[in-house]
Amino acid sequence: MIQFYYRNLKESKLKTSDRFRVGSWIYVEQPSEEDITQLVERFELEAGHLRDALDMDEMPRLEVEGNHTYVFTRCAFMENGQIKTAPLLLVVGSDFLMTVAPRALPALESLTKGKTEFFTTQKAKLFLQLFTQVTGSYSGFTTSINKQIRSIRAKLTVENISNKDFIRFVTLEDVLNEFLSELVPTSAILNGLLLGKKNLLFYEEDKDLIEDLLLSNRQLIETCKANLKTITNIREAYSTIMTNNLNRQIKLLTSLTIVLTVPTIIASIFGMNVPLPGANSPAAFEVILVIIAAIAATLLWVFARNKWL
Repeated sequence: MIQFYYRNLKESKLKTSDRFRVGSWIYVEQPSEEDITQLVERFELEAGHLRDALDMDEMPRLEVEGNHTYVFTRCAFMENGQIKTAPLLLVVGSDFLMTVAPRALPALESLTKGKTEFFTTQKAKLFLQLFTQVTGSYSGFTTSINKQIRSIRAKLTVENISNKDFIRFVTLEDVLNEFLSELVPTSAILNGLLLGKKNLLFYEEDKDLIEDLLLSNRQLIETCKANLKTITNIREAYSTIMTNNLNRQIKLLTSLTIVLTVPTIIASIFGMNVPLPGANSPAAFEVILVIIAAIAATLLWVFARNKWL
C-alpha cells in the first residue's frame, strides 16, 4: 500500500491522496514487488534498501546513496500479548519524506490519523517527529517491564517466586536484550545527525529536539540495562535464599537422624533374643524408655545450643 500525505503551513487539515505532490510524506506499508518497482522508478531509490525494510530482522543503520538518506530503525508494538519489534525505513529525499514498513505500526497511527499536528512540507521536523514516535514506542514498554520486575521482586520478602515468574523473567530478558540491540545503534544514528555528519538539513531549533531524542534514547538504554541487572540480582538472591533454606533443612534432617539413631541402636540391642542385664526386671521397659528419652533430650539440647537445628 502506498499513501501520500500532504499538509503545508496554510492548510488546517492533513490531506491524503493517491498521487505524489512535492513536499509529501509517502507512507508505504507492506509494499508488493510492483510497488517497490514503482517507487524505485519514480523516485530513483535503491531497490535493495526498500527490500531490506521488509526484513523483520533488519537492524538500525544509516545509509546515504546519492541525494537520498536511508535511516533504518525499529518500532516496538504489542501483538497477541507479546512485545515485538518491526523495522521502519525513513527515506529523506530532496522533495519528499518516505516511510516503509512491513506491517502497520501503532507508533505511526497518531500521525496517520491526524492526532498529532505536523506539516509534511517541513521535512526535517517531520523526520524528527517520526523518530519521536519510534522512541515513544519503547518508552511505554520499558516502563511496563520495570513495573513487572518490581512486582516479582516484592515476592522475595513475602512468598516464594513461582516457576511462572522465572519463565516471565526469561521472556523479559529476551525483550530487553532485543531493545538494547536496537536502541544502541539508534543512539549512534541520532548522534551522527546531531553532529551534522549526514546530508540532512536541520535548523538550530531542530538540533534541540535531536538532543532531547538522544537523551531519551540513552535513558531507555540505561533503563534496559538497569532492568537486566535487577533481573540478574533477583535470580541470584532467590538462588541464595533457596540454597540457604536447603542447607538449613538438610542440617535439621541430619540432626534429627542422629537424635533418632541413638535410641534406635539402644532399642535394637535390648531387642535381641539373648540374656541381657535387667531382662527379668519388671521395670526394664520403663528404664530403657527413660534412658532413650534422656539421651535424645541431651542430643537435642547440644544441637540446639550449637544452632545445628
